[in-house]
Amino acid sequence: MLEPNPASIEMMPNPSLRLRVEARKAELEAGLAKLDPDDRARGDVESALSQVEGLLTGDLDHIPNVVAAELSKWLETSKYLGEQRPAEPRTA
Repeated sequence: MLEPNPASIEMMPNPSLRLRVEARKAELEAGLAKLDPDDRARGDVESALSQVEGLLTGDLDHIPNVVAAELSKWLETSKYLGEQRPAEPRTA
């Protein structure tokens, strides 16, 4: 599964929406390259990347409000994508 990036763009003070989306997209692309072909998270990551590609068009320095809302929603829904919960200890 993907590992969280401690040097994430979210740690920067007030990064722009564009920077946050591009950073998250890059994290997902890098993580996708590390996933096994049969990993269950692979389809979810590919779907998220496909969704954002359609939104990253036009003048990204002046993102329309409707697109900005969709990008914000994408950031929120992909926030934990690919992260794996630690396995719970088994009790006998």
